[in-house]
Amino acid sequence: QVQLVESGGGLVQTGGSLTLSCEVSRRPFGDWAMAWFRQAPGKEREIVAAITWDVGVTSYAAPVKGRFTMSRDIAKNTVFLQMSGLKPEDTAVYYCAAKYTQHDLQNGASYDAWGQGTQVTVSS
Repeated sequence: QVQLVESGGGLVQTGGSLTLSCEVSRRPFGDWAMAWFRQAPGKEREIVAAITWDVGVTSYAAPVKGRFTMSRDIAKNTVFLQMSGLKPEDTAVYYCAAKYTQHDLQNGASYDAWGQGTQVTVSS
């Protein structure tokens, strides 16, 4: 079973930046895709960004487009989420997720593995 370990969360002021990392326990291959989801208190989990492992095609949710960048380091089996222009509404637990196909990337229920989550808090 693949394991995902997130790091990089913390407390930041409005307008600040953070970079989250997610290390995968084994090398992704084939049609793997990775994503970042987030869940704020009292709200449903929502997708933030996704990336295809083979060619690195990214997609972003509307609220973060232009502020967040997802990338991968193939040599390190790691994906990143660079967050800038942070807003209080970005406060949430951020989860890294992996799936073995590139279909239905928006659907959290279709993912095969999840990290433990990392807290991001943006103060106003």
